[in-house]
Amino acid sequence: MTATPPSLRSMTGFARAEGAANGARWTWELKSVNGKGLDVRFRLPPGYDELEQQVRDRAAKVLNRGSVQATLTIQGASAQPTVILNEKLLNEVIETVRRVGARLGTATPSADAILGIRGVLEVREDETDEEARAALLKDVLTTFDRALNELVEMRAREGAQLGSILGQKLDVIASLTSAAEASPARTPEAIATRLTEQIATLVEAAPSLDPARLHQEAVLLATRADIREEIDRLGAHIAAARACLNQGSPVGRQLDFLAQEFNRETNTLCAKSNDTALTSIGLELKLAVDQLREQIQNLE
Repeated sequence: MTATPPSLRSMTGFARAEGAANGARWTWELKSVNGKGLDVRFRLPPGYDELEQQVRDRAAKVLNRGSVQATLTIQGASAQPTVILNEKLLNEVIETVRRVGARLGTATPSADAILGIRGVLEVREDETDEEARAALLKDVLTTFDRALNELVEMRAREGAQLGSILGQKLDVIASLTSAAEASPARTPEAIATRLTEQIATLVEAAPSLDPARLHQEAVLLATRADIREEIDRLGAHIAAARACLNQGSPVGRQLDFLAQEFNRETNTLCAKSNDTALTSIGLELKLAVDQLREQIQNLE
């Protein structure tokens, strides 16, 4: 049985981490599914878009493949505005309005009109808000790191299970390949016997056929029926797949390519077979290869 290295990882997983500081509470949720490459998408609350690139960079350092959805929810972190009255400007405006009103004989403008003059009232965030926000973002990113580590650990646990399953499937493929190699139907004697019987039947049905030409065709058919090359290639692919499993992630792409090669050689073996027992082995091989490839699709 192939030993599974701890670094083998799947592409599926879920992680959740919470944080709190200075009256704010937040939660990160990470969901990962299969993907051809690494695709990280975000759902961030308004005002937190600046986190996206930092989060993307952190994910790319530890993940190689998979479609990841990162969702941040945060409560109680809204900035408290401060209303500042510009006393000096207000006094100047009031004095100017008084003088103009006296000269023109008009009524004094309302307080709303005076306060609406630009610069009389200013709405600012507290002086400490910028520093507090920087501290908040730092804490939020720290929580993301915890969620990301949890996701990696979950993918590693699933990867270990996948590695065990893949090792079992390779054992089955290796056993069936050995059975095909040992099949009595593929010995030169067995092939020669079947071809001789077929030629005799043809000659009996059509005496005008040239026996020498039939013999040449029989030799050619016997050569084409030899599955030695397919068996050797299957053996090489099995060794390569085991090496990938021992190597650890990311090997999903390599294993997927090998699964295609397994399928190609198995199809050729079935096409060359002219014996029911050997064909049966070939069909079992196809089933095992399909199961192998299905599991590989989940691997990073």
